[in-house]
Amino acid sequence: MIDNLALGLSHGLMMLAAFLLLKRPDLDREVGPHDAGDAKPVVKKPRFGA
Repeated sequence: MIDNLALGLSHGLMMLAAFLLLKRPDLDREVGPHDAGDAKPVVKKPRFGA
């Protein structure tokens, strides 16, 4: 019998990963071959100190 806790935990982690991937701001940008010279590099700040 499949343990419901293991099933719920694995699906919950997959949902969290999908949510965090869909929340990324670079998903809304498409750089074409003619835009390569105009594209500005995105500088990200570290999230957790350091």
